[in-house]
Order: sequence, then structure tokens, then C-alpha cells
Amino acid sequence: MVTYSCCPQQTMMKVFIVPLVLLCLWLLQEGADACRCAPRHPQQVFCQADVVISAKVVRMVASAQSEVGLKTIKYVIKQTKMFKGPKKNFDAIYTASSSAACGVTLTTGIKYLLMAGLHSDGSLHITSCDFLKPWDDLSASQKKLLKCYEMGCNCKITRCTDPTCTMSSPTGCYWTDIQMEKLYQHYACFKKGNGSCAWYRGDASPKKHDSIKVKGH
Repeated sequence: MVTYSCCPQQTMMKVFIVPLVLLCLWLLQEGADACRCAPRHPQQVFCQADVVISAKVVRMVASAQSEVGLKTIKYVIKQTKMFKGPKKNFDAIYTASSSAACGVTLTTGIKYLLMAGLHSDGSLHITSCDFLKPWDDLSASQKKLLKCYEMGCNCKITRCTDPTCTMSSPTGCYWTDIQMEKLYQHYACFKKGNGSCAWYRGDASPKKHDSIKVKGH
């Protein structure tokens, strides 16, 4: 009678299981190292950014080692307009080469709205936690509000996870996940005549109109 050993089968199982376990561990580590950003309204990013410009991406330059040891990618840009920042034309913007380190990818030939930070050496840097969007993808309200976001920087915008929370307070404005897209695309937070803060639609001026009540979808 011929007998067969189960050892080869066990060996084959180990051959497949061990790499699978290692792959799972690697994916878990990648998830742990991934860049995480809390949702922010464009006005929040604008008020916290050092520089806000529109610029066209000319080309990407190969990654290089930064002073802190991280690899960065340099994008050569042609600035078209300055909305906030020092009176100078920026011709380059830097980002981390890895998405896990909050790096971003810009497309050559596309004009973007960029809200970014300044390093001590005066260079412009952007992360996925900042704001970047192709100019043509901005809503008409967003383009108009860019000129007056700064007027509302003394109002605090806060994300509210309770759907029953009120949308405004004496010192700021709230947004919920349900209303996020509408507020993101068309509204900004400004002070009213009585000094309290409220949401205003991009086609309404806080100087001429009272606040507009925001309803969920």
C-alpha cells in the first residue's frame, strides 16, 4: 500500500500563509503611517495659510532630499494672481514625494488655486491637508469669496458632529457633515452688523445682506 506524507502540503501552506501575513502587516503599517487630515472649510485653510495664489504648473522636477531628511518634489509654477501673502511672484512649490507624508500630485499645464505654507527659507510648501484645486473646478461662489475670505478670519469655523447643532454663534459658524458640501462650495462665515458670526452665500455681500439660513440637503 502506498502512503502519502502530508508534510509537502503543510510546507506549501506555509509558503502561502507567511507572505500573506507579512502583506497584511505591511498594509496595516501603511495605514498607520498614512496622512490624515480633519475636514476643513476653504475659508479655514485660507485664514491659516501663509500664501494663497493661483498658478499654472509648468513642470515637475525630480525629488530631492530636504533639510529634515524627507524627499520632496519641486513643481515649477507660473503665478497668475496673489490672494494672500508677501508681495512676490513664486516660481516653485514643494511637496513631500510620498502621499503617506501628505505629499500631493499636481498636473503639468493645469492652473490651480493653492493655499500653502512658507518655510523659514522663504520656499513655498503644500500638503494634502492644505487646499489645492484646479481653478476650473472652483464654483463661481468660491472664486468670488476668495476676495473676501479674509474679512471673516476673526470668526471661528467649527465642524459639528451633532446634526441638531445650531449653525452660528456669537463668535463663529458651525457645519455638519450633511451641510458640508453646500457650505464648502458656496458659503463663507462673516461677522454681521451686531458683531455675531453667520454664514453668507458667495453671491451675497455681508455689507448689504443679512445672513442666509443654511438648510440641509
